[in-house]
Amino acid sequence: MGERGRKLFLALILTQAAHSVEECVFRLYEVLLPARIISGLISANLAFGFAVANAALVAFGFWCYLARVRRGRPSARTWAWFWTVLEGANGTSHLLQAAARGGYFPGAATAPLLLALAVALGATLRQRP
Repeated sequence: MGERGRKLFLALILTQAAHSVEECVFRLYEVLLPARIISGLISANLAFGFAVANAALVAFGFWCYLARVRRGRPSARTWAWFWTVLEGANGTSHLLQAAARGGYFPGAATAPLLLALAVALGATLRQRP
């Protein structure tokens, strides 16, 4: 993976960190059943459980970047595609939820950036170095 792909991957993970903060601040775990279930599996305090789950997700993203993508490991492209699909679906789902509600949905403010970065990273990954 080239330098552009590495930079886009890092930008995607940094955006996921901001997205996670937005979801926590606006309490996604109160309005989305899967978020509530995952949070409840971690802690009886849903806010805490949700924060832990999101911190783990972001930490995993940074591990993928630092240990695989940045170092150009053979698995780097696979991890980059995994995150491309994950964040593309994440961004899309938040925007669809906001559209269905006819207003703001927790995570919708950062969702367009997640989606744009996922599309850009996917396009970059499709180009062979």
